[in-house]
Amino acid sequence: MDIIERILDLQNSPIRKIIEKRLNEFRLVGDSDLFGELCFCLMTANFRASKCIEIQERIGRGFHTWDEERLATELKSMGHRFWPQRAKRIVLARGIKTELLGIRDMNSNEARDFLVENVLGLGLKESSHFLRNIGVLDVSIIDFHIVDLLVREGLIGELPSKSISSSRYIEIEDILKGLGNKLSMNLAEIDLYLWYIETGNILK
Repeated sequence: MDIIERILDLQNSPIRKIIEKRLNEFRLVGDSDLFGELCFCLMTANFRASKCIEIQERIGRGFHTWDEERLATELKSMGHRFWPQRAKRIVLARGIKTELLGIRDMNSNEARDFLVENVLGLGLKESSHFLRNIGVLDVSIIDFHIVDLLVREGLIGELPSKSISSSRYIEIEDILKGLGNKLSMNLAEIDLYLWYIETGNILK
């Protein structure tokens, strides 16, 4: 069974309603929650998303107000592997809190480029993750779960290293757009279905 057939099968299963609910939750994220979502995405690079969800819920408004030392202490106590680095990056990211209020009014590619250029620790993947989580649904979160699946399906070739260049990222995103066109799905939908196929989970 190819990847299109697998996704169509999932569309006829209870997974569809779960994915639709998650996509609606992304659209409903309010302005007051934007910075918390940015911090979540800063924490997820090379660390488990499920654990970052737990940390995000526990720290809450502390992302906005705690100093770097307290943030580092709390991240360490909650088991984040990179607690000193992530605390520093979260504090630095507060400098664009005002700009985040207009980020959804920007073209998605311009918004993503802005985040990459202005937030230490956000590459294309993490910036796409943030935008998807606040309801921008035409960007792809291309991590190695997705890459491994696409390689097995013969949609892309093996990558020469564990890092994805910006140009290669865009190429893979274009392949996913083509897949989405065949299925009449946006990139966020495709991402959630592929993530479920590869991991058995639907997170954020």
